Amino acid sequence: MPDYKREIAYKLRIGDLLRGNQIFDETPQDKQTTQKRLLHIGLGDKKIVRTNIIANVIDKYVNEGERRFASITIDDGSGQIQLRVFGEDINKFNDLNQGDTLMIIGVLRSYNNEIYILPEILKKQEPKYLLVRKLEIEKAQPKQVPKEEIRAFRDQIIDKIKSSESSEGIDTEEIILKLKAQPNLITQEIKKLLEEGIIYEPKPGRLRYLG
Repeated sequence: MPDYKREIAYKLRIGDLLRGNQIFDETPQDKQTTQKRLLHIGLGDKKIVRTNIIANVIDKYVNEGERRFASITIDDGSGQIQLRVFGEDINKFNDLNQGDTLMIIGVLRSYNNEIYILPEILKKQEPKYLLVRKLEIEKAQPKQVPKEEIRAFRDQIIDKIKSSESSEGIDTEEIILKLKAQPNLITQEIKKLLEEGIIYEPKPGRLRYLG
């Protein structure tokens, strides 16, 4: 019997996954459908077949009809993607609800050119692991950021803080999760804004706009 090699479950953010190139098997699967089988997602020099994602559940749908089917939409601050299960596997979603933070290991699939994940492992996590995962990925994939982009997300930081005044400020962690930028650059710009007196901390980690 030949050895079976399980594909690596790459740790990714959803936004990066959605930007990858879908590579299909060009051989027709059957005569009844024009759907092609997804081989992998091309992302840089990686061929992604399985993935490991941490994200929040934002929506859940279950169809208990003749064709049993369930889907969960997840969001990690960089994008959204669906988890889909069929038949008896819908029981995997029984204890999952909107607002849960999950660690998901699963196989990538595509239907009508829309990527989804067929989950193998689902594990509830503390919400803090969303930030932990983003920091982990950014540390492994450092990149140079043009000054124009730095200025742009500096403005985004200010806008986020301004718009949170009705809630008496916003946590630094929430800004890091919501902005599509390297966490170290975000914290660097926040530090500059504090030094310049544009924002202030009423308590550690909480930011408010001063102007």
